[in-house]
Amino acid sequence: MPITPERTAFVFPGQGSQAIGMGMALAEAAPEAARVFQLADEILGYPLSQVCWHGPEADLNSTQYTQPALLTHSIAVLEVFKGRHPGFTPTSTAGHSMGEYSALVAAGVLSFKDGLLLTRERGEAMRHAGEVHPGGMSAVIGLDVTEVEVACKKASAQSVGTVAVANDNCPGQVVISGDENALALAHDLLDNAGARKVIRLAVSIAAHSPLMVPAQDRLKDAITATSFNDPLIPVVGNVSAKPLTSIEEIREDLNAQLTSRVRWTESIGWMAQSGVDTFIEMGSGTVLSGLLRRMDAQTRGISLDSPPTWDTI
Repeated sequence: MPITPERTAFVFPGQGSQAIGMGMALAEAAPEAARVFQLADEILGYPLSQVCWHGPEADLNSTQYTQPALLTHSIAVLEVFKGRHPGFTPTSTAGHSMGEYSALVAAGVLSFKDGLLLTRERGEAMRHAGEVHPGGMSAVIGLDVTEVEVACKKASAQSVGTVAVANDNCPGQVVISGDENALALAHDLLDNAGARKVIRLAVSIAAHSPLMVPAQDRLKDAITATSFNDPLIPVVGNVSAKPLTSIEEIREDLNAQLTSRVRWTESIGWMAQSGVDTFIEMGSGTVLSGLLRRMDAQTRGISLDSPPTWDTI
């Protein structure tokens, strides 16, 4: 099946897709990618490229490093794609959680520098919020999002804390987020409701939940101070699961994102209904392509990560 711009969307991964070595082979093979990593090091004032390529893993997995690392790798892939396929403009773009910032860079809304600085601020704000309001996240396998919502509401009502749906990733895979008491109670309720698995994730923050209010407040100031441009292509927002067509809508989506659900199933659904049949995942890993296979048999996902993956185009 040929790849045509009017039926293609670019999608960008979020936190959890990082891995030691990300982007290293690409930067060695493509000068466009090497320039992106070099520029990121200069902007941030520390060797982000070395964290991506050599770790240590504890640093790469620390959210204040993870988020700019993922954006840098994604934009490096994007620049290589542009060099190989000049003039190719997708019909839309989207990013999962912090991947939305990569999508905004791809759509011309943010410069690479501003996207990088915002993701650094986002990561630091989330780390601080996690210290103020410790919590966690769990993946729920085998229940639909409405069943998970019911369990979260019950757990929040029966405990002193709160837990909520954080990510609606695909049918049968939902992530919940909250404080320890409510999260533990939700585990029991979800087991009783027939979940195939409830897996605690290796994170110490409750992203996309009310516990992120301090991070959202801090990030809002940074977003307000940043220059935004009108999107050159539609960007499907995490919060609305619809195209963000103005700077005002984009700011609103980003300002609400940290305490709101990532509506990924709905976002992919909107793009598919608008005629997209090919989703090119730009950046580390194959998480988004894997989710796509569980959503719609009529669409295909292509993951571009390292030099060998370019043979798929």
